[in-house]
Amino acid sequence: MYPALAVVGALGKRVEVLWVGSESGIETSLVERAGYAFRPVPAAGVHGVGLRNLPGNIWQLIKGIHAARVVIHEYQPDVLFFTGGFVGIPIALAGWRLPKVIFVPDIEPALALRLIGRMADVIAVVTETSKSQYSSDRHVVVTGYPTRSELQVVTREESRTSLNLSTERPVVLVFGGSRGARSINQALWGCLTNLLDKVQVVHITGELDWPQVEEVQGNLPQHLLGEYHPYAYLFDEMVHALASADLVVSRSGAATLGEYTILGLPAVLIPYPHAWQYQKVNADYLVSRGAAVQIDDGNLVDELLPTVLELIHDTDRLSMMATAMQQLGVPDAAEAIADEILELAKRKGVERG
Repeated sequence: MYPALAVVGALGKRVEVLWVGSESGIETSLVERAGYAFRPVPAAGVHGVGLRNLPGNIWQLIKGIHAARVVIHEYQPDVLFFTGGFVGIPIALAGWRLPKVIFVPDIEPALALRLIGRMADVIAVVTETSKSQYSSDRHVVVTGYPTRSELQVVTREESRTSLNLSTERPVVLVFGGSRGARSINQALWGCLTNLLDKVQVVHITGELDWPQVEEVQGNLPQHLLGEYHPYAYLFDEMVHALASADLVVSRSGAATLGEYTILGLPAVLIPYPHAWQYQKVNADYLVSRGAAVQIDDGNLVDELLPTVLELIHDTDRLSMMATAMQQLGVPDAAEAIADEILELAKRKGVERG
């Protein structure tokens, strides 16, 4: 979502945009808040979903292709731009003759982008490491990860003020994505009192676990209540949550390669264990460059507290991790991808003309 928003923002008024996305989820809200026209298309994955769900998912895909054809016929796009997700498959199939640019947000492409990549004219990747995933005859460009422009101008001081955080105590940001991560939430709540003795915690629980927050707060000592800052989800304020943190604890989805690097935000990464290995590959990449440490999801309960406290107390190591993370950032990635889109539209327009 956010990489696509960043690229569309870089395109600005040079193009007209129609955002095509899934029928449910938080995507609709984010796109509408950004002010773009939105059309929903049915989609579902067919890999690893189990025999019980497979027929229904195939039917959703067929419906998605039909809906995508209608959208493409009505809108007549010059270029299709993809950043991942199974909703891209019906669009790519319905628009197989149209020029396509894909951005691969992870080090290793997930299944949907692997499939769409076979039809793409331009493949934008985050790092040189990612180029090895493609044959030499493909047009692959290393652009870096496109990030929201606000991340490059916001300050830690204003961010902490915005979230009612002290400027004196360290801040640890904990989250697991838009829907949350139960194992991370439970591990944090298990050691929360001990953690709050040393740091402030900004905790984004996700909607599913939000109802438990009241009970968690009720069990905290009174003098520590003000050190715990829980949210179900953050929209625009997420920029402030990231900028205010000294350390982040999270899954290792694609945003770790972009938003953390732009801010120089050291990370404790817990790859999601029940999906394709791309999160593990992302985490390994950042760990190998000294920008993050990694905890196995199964070891969270035992390792979360000592890992976080060790890093918070070792300011020299935390500073080196921050520097290593920031060296991986590419501030103009969104503009680079926008240029590729415009160039492809121009080139294909000339060819068709």
